[in-house]
Formats: sequence, C-alpha cells, structure tokens
Amino acid sequence: MLTREDCIALCDLTEAEIKAIAQHEHVPLLLAVEMGQYLIHLPDGTSRIRRIILDDIAECERKGRADQVKRLKAVLYHFSRNHPATRHPLAR
Repeated sequence: MLTREDCIALCDLTEAEIKAIAQHEHVPLLLAVEMGQYLIHLPDGTSRIRRIILDDIAECERKGRADQVKRLKAVLYHFSRNHPATRHPLAR
C-alpha cells in the first residue's frame, strides 16, 4: 500500500507545488498529485502549473494573506528554477 508520502515522492513535483494545485483546484492533496503528474508531462504543462501558482498568488494578494503570498512566491521561484520551460517572456 502506498502512503501519502510515497505518492508525493513518485510525482515530478514538490509537495509545495502539489499543495498549490490542490489549493487552486479545491481538491484533496492526493488528487492534486495525480493532476500535477499529468500536467507536468503535457507539452504546455509547466506553463499551466505556473499559471496555477500565479493565480493562487493573486487570490492571496486579494485576500490580504501576505504570509501565503510569500510562501507561494517561493514555490513559484523553485518551480521556475526546476522547470525552466516555464520562463516564457509573455507569461505573467
């Protein structure tokens, strides 16, 4: 039987990146693992995940959640460093 930690370890995303997907999609963490693993292997998947994180940042900014904005910006920075295809000049 796989544990939650096993599922996260098998995914090509970090736990923080998976949590951002879960927050954005309003789904449980394990479903976000599946979604993230699927997205990361699509041709435009890294851009889509980057957009999810940016949407989460914008939502937290609107709600005045500075601590979550800071955390999500760190997640975005880490994601962009590990998945350079997300650095698109026209993407926000």
